[in-house]
Amino acid sequence: MTVTEDSRVTAVVSAPVAKSLEKARGVVRVGDLLELVPRAYLNPGRLSAFSELREGEHAVVVARVAEAKTRPMRQKRKTMLTAVLRDEQGATLDLTFFSAWGHVDKLLPGRVGVFSGTVSVFNRRLQLAHPEYEMLEHDAGDASDEVVSRFAEHLMPVYPVTGGVTSPKLRRLVQHAFEQLERIREPLPAEVRLRRGLLGREAALRRVHAPRLDDDLDEARRRLRYDEAFVLQTILAQRRARTEALAATSRVATPGGLRDAFDARLPFELTPGQVAVGEEIEADLARPRPMHRLLQGEVGSGKTVIALRAMLTVVDAGGQAALLAPTEVLAAQHARSLRLLLGDLAEAGMLGGSAIGTRVELLTGSQPAAVRRRVLNDVVTGDAGIVVGTHALIQQHVAFHDLALVVVDEQHRFGVEQRDALREKASAPPHLLVMTATPIPRTVAMTVFGDMETSTLRELPRGRSPITTHVVDAARESWVRRTWERVAEEVAAGHQAYVVCPKIGDDGPPDGEEELDEAPADDDLPPEGPDEGPRPLTGVLEMAERLAAEPALAGLRIAVLHGRMDPDTKDAVMRAFGAGELDVLVATTVIEVGVDVPNASVMVVVDADRFGISQLHQLRGRVGRGAVPGLCLLLTTAPPDGPTGERLKAVEATTDGFELARRDLQLRREGDVLGARQSGGRSSVRFLRMGHRDDETLIEQAREDATAVVARDPGLRTHPDLAARVAARLDEEQAAYLERG
Repeated sequence: MTVTEDSRVTAVVSAPVAKSLEKARGVVRVGDLLELVPRAYLNPGRLSAFSELREGEHAVVVARVAEAKTRPMRQKRKTMLTAVLRDEQGATLDLTFFSAWGHVDKLLPGRVGVFSGTVSVFNRRLQLAHPEYEMLEHDAGDASDEVVSRFAEHLMPVYPVTGGVTSPKLRRLVQHAFEQLERIREPLPAEVRLRRGLLGREAALRRVHAPRLDDDLDEARRRLRYDEAFVLQTILAQRRARTEALAATSRVATPGGLRDAFDARLPFELTPGQVAVGEEIEADLARPRPMHRLLQGEVGSGKTVIALRAMLTVVDAGGQAALLAPTEVLAAQHARSLRLLLGDLAEAGMLGGSAIGTRVELLTGSQPAAVRRRVLNDVVTGDAGIVVGTHALIQQHVAFHDLALVVVDEQHRFGVEQRDALREKASAPPHLLVMTATPIPRTVAMTVFGDMETSTLRELPRGRSPITTHVVDAARESWVRRTWERVAEEVAAGHQAYVVCPKIGDDGPPDGEEELDEAPADDDLPPEGPDEGPRPLTGVLEMAERLAAEPALAGLRIAVLHGRMDPDTKDAVMRAFGAGELDVLVATTVIEVGVDVPNASVMVVVDADRFGISQLHQLRGRVGRGAVPGLCLLLTTAPPDGPTGERLKAVEATTDGFELARRDLQLRREGDVLGARQSGGRSSVRFLRMGHRDDETLIEQAREDATAVVARDPGLRTHPDLAARVAARLDEEQAAYLERG
């Protein structure tokens, strides 16, 4: 049988092992196995240091046998073998075999081998029980000349234990795969390899799996990173080309129309950044091809005004705009903000409404039936030029008169199917504007959103105040007491406070729409270190009771807000807080984005260690939105020197969202950059180090090269190896995602 990179991995490994590899690492094809690269290397000529071993970890060490002895086992008719390994510093590691058969003639004192197993402790000594091993010295006929030569000239690859498959087994499997393969595919055109000074793919793969002692591993790794970036960018370039081939309706604002009237009424001056981004969007909307633009910016940088001007442009041109928000609280806040900004321009057909105005309607899943019928009628007739809603917008019975622009707020909260279902309600491909208040590192923007043009707002509008952040040790009662005293001081000065908790606190089921409200999403939580196991989370209801009994807060008006409250109650609470009728709002992350109360000056985040960097940055952006400086206090019991402590220190040290986003990405997974998963989960990026500055140039070069190749050959007919790599990279779900575009 001819084995290729596309062959099922069962062509070179047994079925049970193949099943384990697929479940643990997504290894399905032989090519996937070759891309399961080592995590480290050992020099067979140097003994390992046992001081670095930790109980419970899977270790691979090079060591010398110091002694070995056998003794009969009392309960069984077997002979037990124990051996002692010694490293260069004289530290020891025990080996235990409950059957000495096959080991006595190999584990001889003075000989060196590679040993692999799980580190345990017995009688206060480190040991490996029944480890896998391979002796490195030719003696007693147990190692061939080929084996000895290979170990003398090559580094020993150390693979992560995958689905129970150990490093030595993986090394042998990969070696067997190389022996069986007829040819290794070369996706990069020769001129690209020459221009970028890259190794061939086969040479790079062989080098990372079996490097000689003097090989340049960085050169091989760079080729694999470039290879991955190039294939990803080819996929995205093909998608951009398909988008460019679509026909859309050009939308140009009417001179003296709705948008001009709005601009004339703005009570503030747009920042230079807002003006520049507005011009980019205006140019996109005027083209007869659908806009695909990502609008990202710092918290409070004025993205909503930019999006509203775009929506008014398409309304001027006879179309409708839909704003898709992830929660009812945020959707209601958006609708309220848009109406406030537009004034009588949002009251068309109403007493006192502008003759050139339109209507802003809100559509959510929990509205009364009569309200929904009225809104749906205004949407289908076109009386509502701007429709704001949650997932309710994408239901089958929602029909638009002429959907021209889709604005998606907080893209990462939506699945691909949800976004596309809304876009499919248009009679012609609509323009798309994706907004995110989570700054995205350039490496991610070029991969996750590589099919879109990107606009960035870095400067804050005049009037925004600075925010100071402090990490508070919640284990110190005096510090916690001082936290609440500080909240009381802000309220006494005429300001208001948020207290954010990671969960609601009762035992009822989530209400569906606000599942994010129940606790931070897994995407936002970093991996927990060994010293940072799960701790009980503080709920909103519990915290509200605690604050009501807090002496420093006596007499303050305290209310709660969370996703399971009915919409009218949520809206009433937000209105009361916005009007200054409440002093302290105890809430879940429903206030994470879009909530704008300029008088709120202080935020306390309880169990701050249970939130990710980006989420904490988003949350604290709710304060400092007025004339007074903002204060954010992060309560945590997490140790300051662990991974979580480092995360919180990063948030404390800077309010630069772009720098924090880069740090956040380095700490957690990239997610599936091709499909619906935008973070967390198994990543389709194996070699690229997303968020690292070193790879920015590499990705930019790959994007340039891939775009040029696709421009000359959109179907990749003259690049069969590249076309095969693209096909292998896309599973059915990802391919459908890209095809829907």
